Amino acid sequence: MTDDPRLDDDFEEHRRHLFGVAYRMLGSVADAEDAVQEAWLRLRRSRESEAAEIENLGGWLTTTISRIALNMLRSRGIRRTDSLEERLEHLPEPILEREGGGDPGEEVALADTVGLALLIVLETLSPAERVAFVLHDLFAVPFDEVAAVLGRSPQAARQLASRARRRVQGRAPQTDADPAAQRAVVDAFFAAARDGDLPRLISLLDPEVVVHSDLGAGVLRSHGAQEVAASALRYAHPDRVVHPVLVNGAPGAAIARDGALFSIMAFTVADGRIVQIDAFAAPDLIGRLAGNPALPDPGSRPSR
Repeated sequence: MTDDPRLDDDFEEHRRHLFGVAYRMLGSVADAEDAVQEAWLRLRRSRESEAAEIENLGGWLTTTISRIALNMLRSRGIRRTDSLEERLEHLPEPILEREGGGDPGEEVALADTVGLALLIVLETLSPAERVAFVLHDLFAVPFDEVAAVLGRSPQAARQLASRARRRVQGRAPQTDADPAAQRAVVDAFFAAARDGDLPRLISLLDPEVVVHSDLGAGVLRSHGAQEVAASALRYAHPDRVVHPVLVNGAPGAAIARDGALFSIMAFTVADGRIVQIDAFAAPDLIGRLAGNPALPDPGSRPSR
């Protein structure tokens, strides 16, 4: 393959978009990055083998990475299921960012389209449903183009997206629009846990709150304000330092112990209460995340 600086520049303009499409479809940072790399290789091969230039590079790349992601989903042997407990072997890998470093409006938009609560619901969809929903509902790709990716008719693609949409709307909570208000609820949760204030903890939790804990050997699930609050009190050790961080665009926390990253916690806040907590403590994932530049020094103390 010959190097073409113009091709590099053209592709880089679309890299962030391509990663966003692949991550929403695959729920894995590593898999999304692999898909982007494969799209790049296919583009280079295409440019070398085709006499004509690709007229709409963005559309071509979106179609290409969607087909790559669809094949990766199918290779996992995924089937549609109504049970999150049956499907969830691990949580989607989180995307971490420093809090206060971007536009609050962009943070809300990110949380709405790539929040962990949504990604977890997407895990219950079939590969074709997930691709149809992500392309049409999250990226406004027309159904004739979705159909080309799936190898289905436009009507079939529409039906797949509609079926997926009904499942998502019934299970993915609508988060509060104000990031500052969400952060206040999360901060109050940790303060109440630190103070051993069980009634205050319960008041901050939705009665049907759900916690998913990924420890590396499967996802554990707890449910209900009383159970979750009692668990929060058990884990509120004074040697654990809580650092604020954005997790998939929503307020979350990086927990440090003995100067090292111990866990990541993501919170979904709706109507002023916590409706879902996703906790990441798998050693291999924590090892990969420990060097993330979005995380503060785990040996430091938060300024707030």
